[in-house]
Amino acid sequence: MLKKSILSLIISIGFTFIGNSQIISNSNSSEKVIDEIVAQVGDNPILLSDVEAQRIQLKSEGREVNEQTNCLLLEELLYQNLLLNQAKIDSIEMSDGQVNAEMENRLRTLEQQIGSREKLEQFYGKTYTQIKEEFREIIRDRLLSQEMERQIVSDLEVSPNEVKSFFNSIPEDSLPYINEKISIQQIVIYPKITQESRNAVIEKLNAWKEDFKAGNRSFSAVATIHSEDQGSAKEGGRIEATRGMMVKPFEAAAFSLEVGEVSDVVETQYGYHIIELISRKGDDYTVRHILLSPEVGRKELRDAATLMDECHTRLKRNEITWAQAVKEYSEDDDTRQNMGNLSNPYSGEQYWDVANINQIDPQIFGLVNGLETGEISSPGLYTDMRSRKEGVRVVRINDRTEPHTANLKEDYNFIKKAAKNNKKEEIIKDWVESKVGKTYVRFDEKYAPCEFRYSWK
Repeated sequence: MLKKSILSLIISIGFTFIGNSQIISNSNSSEKVIDEIVAQVGDNPILLSDVEAQRIQLKSEGREVNEQTNCLLLEELLYQNLLLNQAKIDSIEMSDGQVNAEMENRLRTLEQQIGSREKLEQFYGKTYTQIKEEFREIIRDRLLSQEMERQIVSDLEVSPNEVKSFFNSIPEDSLPYINEKISIQQIVIYPKITQESRNAVIEKLNAWKEDFKAGNRSFSAVATIHSEDQGSAKEGGRIEATRGMMVKPFEAAAFSLEVGEVSDVVETQYGYHIIELISRKGDDYTVRHILLSPEVGRKELRDAATLMDECHTRLKRNEITWAQAVKEYSEDDDTRQNMGNLSNPYSGEQYWDVANINQIDPQIFGLVNGLETGEISSPGLYTDMRSRKEGVRVVRINDRTEPHTANLKEDYNFIKKAAKNNKKEEIIKDWVESKVGKTYVRFDEKYAPCEFRYSWK
C-alpha cells in the first residue's frame, strides 16, 4: 500500500524524483506501514500511507522531518481532497484525452528521472501498461483539483500599489537575497538536410505503409523497433492526445483519418511521420505513429560549423552587430525574432540564476562559464531540447545583475509574483473556510494538536 502511495504521489503531484534509490529502499524494506484511514473529506478517505509517502519523499530530499511536518502534509492532503470534493459537486469534468495526455507526460518525465522504464517497472512490480491503468484515476483527480483551484483564483490580479504595499510590509531584515543572474542570447545554425536524405526517409515510410496495407508488417512492431520518438516507441508508437496538444500538421493528419487508416507522410519540426488512427471521440484521439528524421552527414555538419566560424569571426572583428548577426545567420525559430534572447524554460523569464544554470541546461553552462557581459562564446555543438535537432551555436551574455537584497527597482517582477502568491493564499484561505462548514471533514485525534493554516473544524 505504501509503495502505491509513493508512486501515486510522484505521478499526481509531479515531484522531481531526487534520491529515488532512497525511496525505493525505504519502500521495499524499512518503511513498513499498517494502513488506516487518518482523515476524510466528503467521500474521500485519506490514508496513513498517503501521509507517509510524502514524508518519505521529503526525507529522500534531505529535508528535515518532524511532527509538524506530518501536520503540514496532512493539511495539504485535506486541501487537495476539499478541492476534489467541490469539483465533483460543481460537475467539473476531465476528458479521457486530457487525462491520458497528462499521464503520458508525467510518466515520461518520471521514467527519465528514475533512469529507465525497466527501473520504474521493477520498482512498482508491474508492467508499464498496468501502471498506467492503475493510476489513470489518480491523474484525473489531480487534474480536477487543479481545475477547481484555477477557477477559485481565476480573477486574481495585483495592482502596482498592491505590489508596493506588499514589499513595504516585509521587514528589512527579512528581504530575500537575490543571486547573480544573467540574460543569454544565442545564434544557432543547423546543418542543411539534403533532398536525397529527405527522400530516403519518405521512401522508407511509404514502403512501410504499403507493407501495413498488405498485412506484411505490424505498425506497432515497426514503431517499437524503428521510431525515433523514444517515448511512444516503447508503446508501439501509441499516443493518447486531445485537440491542441500536438503540433498542427500532426493533429490535422490525425483528424483527417478514419479509424484504422494510415496517413501519408507528414512533415513536422521533429521530422517525418506516418500516423495510424486507433480511435477518436470528440476532441480526444488515440493514434500510433512512426517518426524518422533525415540523417545529417558529416559534410553538412562541417558546413554548418564553417558558417558559424564565419559569423563568430565577423562578430569578434566588429564587422557586424549582434542584432545583424541574429538576423543574417540564426536559424532558431524560437529566438531569432527576439534578438536571440533565450528564455529560462522553468521560469519563462529571460534571466537565469547563475547557481542553477548547470541544472537547467548543462550545454549553456559550458558555453557561458567565464564570459563577461557582452562577450561571445566560441562555437559549440548544440542539441535542441524539444526537437532533438543537432546544430552549432554561439551564445552571448547580454546582461548581468549583481547579487543584492531584493528591491522594487531591480526585482519588480519577482516581488509582484510573491505579492500575487500572497493574495492567492488569502483567497484560498477564505474559500477553504467557507467550504469546511458545508463539507464533512474529519481527521484522527492524533492530529488535533496540529497548528494548521486553515480552520478545519
